Amino acid sequence: MSQETVVSLKELQKVDDEIRQVRERIEDVEERLAEAEVPLLEAEETAKATRDRLSQMKLDERKLESSADEKRARIKKLDERMTKVQNLREEVAVRAELDIVRRAMEADEQEALGLLDQIRRTEVSLDELEASVAEARAELGPQREELESERAREQAQLGKLEDRREEWVEQIGDGERKVYESFRASGRRVVIAHLLEDGACGNCFGMIPLQVQNEIRGGGEMIRCEACGVIVAAPETSPES
Repeated sequence: MSQETVVSLKELQKVDDEIRQVRERIEDVEERLAEAEVPLLEAEETAKATRDRLSQMKLDERKLESSADEKRARIKKLDERMTKVQNLREEVAVRAELDIVRRAMEADEQEALGLLDQIRRTEVSLDELEASVAEARAELGPQREELESERAREQAQLGKLEDRREEWVEQIGDGERKVYESFRASGRRVVIAHLLEDGACGNCFGMIPLQVQNEIRGGGEMIRCEACGVIVAAPETSPES
């Protein structure tokens, strides 16, 4: 395997590690942002539920008032009918119906009064909740802005790293690329390691057969460690050598 390919694989491995670290930092920022938003979201949810309940109570109150109005109109007609009854039997029937309608109307009025009291108390509660929402939103504002700025910086860095990654990928042959990508896909971080001076794999430190060591040092085909599977490159040379 040529020295150029070794360098490209090492740089690709380095860039991928940096990409992983940046993505982890982005996830951490998003988790902190989600955690910071919890009080506001809870306050908004409570306010919404209260607002919906208030709307339903007002709707129910209007229905009760409408029902009471219908009964008042019915009572008025029955009162008019009472003035025109012809006999005692007819009068008893009208009075009985009047009594039933009046009791129903009074029940609607009482229920409507109860609802009006609940509506007033709920409106006060809603005002307090909306004040809490505004306060939570004001407290979250600067923190959210800071976290979103941090996330934007990390995302910009991620974009640069991904561009660099593409540049290194283009410099690697198909065979090496497939091995590399399969390793990374399996969650392995080390894909390429150097042969140590004593003939051991630089990743798992298992000894490599002498003949294979010579092939690695000769820089021929891509050779993988039989023990751990990483690509093994010739020993690194120091600047002095």
